[in-house]
Amino acid sequence: MIDFTTYVGPKLGGVVNKLLDDSPSRHLGIKMDTPFTRVLIFLIAGAAFVAVYRVIFGLKASTNMNDYWPWGLWISFDVLGGVAMAAGAFLIAGTVYILNWEKYKCIVRASILNAFFGYLLAAISITLDIGRTAVIWHPLVMWQINSIMFLVAVHLVLYLTTLATESSPMVFEKLGWVRTLHFVSRIMVGAVMFGVALSLLHQSSLGANYLIVPSKLSPLWYSKLMPYLFLVSAIMMGLSMVSFETILTGKVFNHQAPKDVLEGLSQGVFFSGCFYFVMKIWVLISGPGVGALFSNGFLGAMWVIEMAVGVVIPVLILSKKANRKDLDSIFVASIMVIIGVLFNRLNVGIFAMSSYANRVGGDYFPSIMEFMLTAGMIAFAILGFKICAKYLNLFPETH
Repeated sequence: MIDFTTYVGPKLGGVVNKLLDDSPSRHLGIKMDTPFTRVLIFLIAGAAFVAVYRVIFGLKASTNMNDYWPWGLWISFDVLGGVAMAAGAFLIAGTVYILNWEKYKCIVRASILNAFFGYLLAAISITLDIGRTAVIWHPLVMWQINSIMFLVAVHLVLYLTTLATESSPMVFEKLGWVRTLHFVSRIMVGAVMFGVALSLLHQSSLGANYLIVPSKLSPLWYSKLMPYLFLVSAIMMGLSMVSFETILTGKVFNHQAPKDVLEGLSQGVFFSGCFYFVMKIWVLISGPGVGALFSNGFLGAMWVIEMAVGVVIPVLILSKKANRKDLDSIFVASIMVIIGVLFNRLNVGIFAMSSYANRVGGDYFPSIMEFMLTAGMIAFAILGFKICAKYLNLFPETH
């Protein structure tokens, strides 16, 4: 291992050396120098180039967004989708630290870390998506309490800070900072309670953002219930994301996936999926009507695909109790829910706006740079999770 004291001094170098001492995680068999890691680094480098290019030359030079399409891939996928994927953290953290359900303790750190990366990438996306990146700090000191976007910004900053606090024990354990670790442990329940409240507000406020565009958003998705739809679908996706990463890391990092935990998560996905299905059907019937699925052509097909992939099929899979105990069934259902909810966010953010934008002369398809930045940020989250799994006590029950 490289001695970083030579490069950054004895104090900081000693901290880095402690963090990179991989002895606690050798049993996981994680190798850093692999072809997959090199691909991730390549994608991250491409995203870094795009970010610098966008800051220097602006949105018009790096994206295909315009006055009719002010929000594109970065908001719809990176922010709306990324934040929904992070919903598992407040659910699992609340279950462990507030309800004291010990059996979920083995996945709480991984869930919180996944959420931290999700919110970090959302913050980066918002920073790059606004026209004047240099003034991203303004909402912190220039409060506009009547603006839903102000609430979204404040929730994002506060919850990202809360997630960093909830993730910090892994780092303090590694560094041997006993006093700091003890202090964080004492405030953990309060931090989790604060985080649960923030996350509930933030997930719903993202849906509330779209209440201001009733004339632009397709009636197939527009509803006064959008804040609740975003919240329930985020719960469904968050639990699915935790199941997905638990099974996947169990296979990749060579540790046992807890079947009783996965069974509990799958039950949560099933019941939240049923509730979400009822909500969506109610919005359809009480709003545009079932006939709108046939009269809207392309948008009707997108609505059906979203519901079939993300709700109907996974709920049918998990409706059998035997499937809620079968890892392959849970894995398939989790992937379908993740894809379906991401598809919902793309539908709301892009496709449901297409009729209005095309009518007034706008058109949009993400540029190569938009795709590069999104791919690079996903790669950053994966690589960051892998590094933490190798060097930190991410799966305490396996040690």
